[in-house]
Amino acid sequence: MSTNHPRVTGILDAIRRIIRALRRSTRESEREVGIGGAQLFVLQQLADSPAGSVNELAERTYTHQSSVSVVVERLVEQGLVARRPAPGDRRRRELRLTPAGKRLVERAPVPGQVRLIEGLLALPAAQIRTLERLLERVVKEMGAGSELPEMLFVEEEPARRQSRARSSGRRQRSQKTSRGKRKIRPARPRR
Repeated sequence: MSTNHPRVTGILDAIRRIIRALRRSTRESEREVGIGGAQLFVLQQLADSPAGSVNELAERTYTHQSSVSVVVERLVEQGLVARRPAPGDRRRRELRLTPAGKRLVERAPVPGQVRLIEGLLALPAAQIRTLERLLERVVKEMGAGSELPEMLFVEEEPARRQSRARSSGRRQRSQKTSRGKRKIRPARPRR
């Protein structure tokens, strides 16, 4: 690695702040409404208007179709999003919020991804193009050019994580202590 460059520290600090703000936003979303930031971001896009397809939703969330598709599946499973025949073309499936999805969005905080996109869109078009070009070059230099660009912080839904933690907590093992008494300890997680 080369010598220390003061501008690199500033750039890395800016990236760290962005990541920290996004993580904080995701934790806030999980705490307040029980879903992660990526799921909330998709819900809020659908709250603005239904999406005619997953591809359309991918465009609106500035992400890849396969990545947003995973998030939509989770939201459908949770009963927050429904696939309905599109008006005028019954072959197409439109994505829209369910009543439960609407109630959740009404009480949810603004996701960090929205703030990040707003910050980027506040830049002049020429600076956005320059930033895109420079970041693509950094990604290439890192050897990450072939990585699939997933939605930011696509995570397991908190409910599934909590239920898994509870079920592993139920598995316990009994162990004798040095005084001959029985002591109950959680079993080691299965691998």
